[in-house]
Amino acid sequence: MRTAALTAMVVSALTLTSAVAAATPSRGVTGTIISQTTVGGKDIVVREITLDRDGSTGWHWHDGTLYAYVKQGTLTHNDSDCTTQDVYPAGSAFIEPSGNDHVHIGRNRGNTPVILEVVYVLPHGKPLSEDAPNPGCDFQ
Repeated sequence: MRTAALTAMVVSALTLTSAVAAATPSRGVTGTIISQTTVGGKDIVVREITLDRDGSTGWHWHDGTLYAYVKQGTLTHNDSDCTTQDVYPAGSAFIEPSGNDHVHIGRNRGNTPVILEVVYVLPHGKPLSEDAPNPGCDFQ
C-alpha cells in the first residue's frame, strides 16, 4: 500500500515537473504595470506590453479575464489547436477568457513592435499569466 502511494506521488511529481520544464518562455516581450488595485477580491491590473519584431508571449493562460487593445502593430493570436484564432491590427480590441482550457500564444509576425494596452481582472493574488507547454504546434 505504501509503495503504491509513493509511486503515485512520484508519478504526479514527474508529471508536474515535465509540464513546467516544457513551458515555453516569452521572447522579445516587455511589460510595464501602469496601475494596480484590488476591488472585491479581484486584482485589476493595467499593463502596457510590447512585443518586438518576431516576439512571442510563449504559451500561457490566465486565471482571470484579460481585456486588450492593440495600440500599434499587428498581433497574431493562436489557440491550443494550432490554428490562427485571430489577427488583431492596430485599433483592435479583444478579450481572453480565463482558465487552463484557454491556452494561447500571442506573436508579432510583422516588422514593427506590437504595443498592447491590457486590463487584467484576476482573482486576488494570482499571477498575470500561467505558463503552459506547447500543445504540439510547429511554432512558439
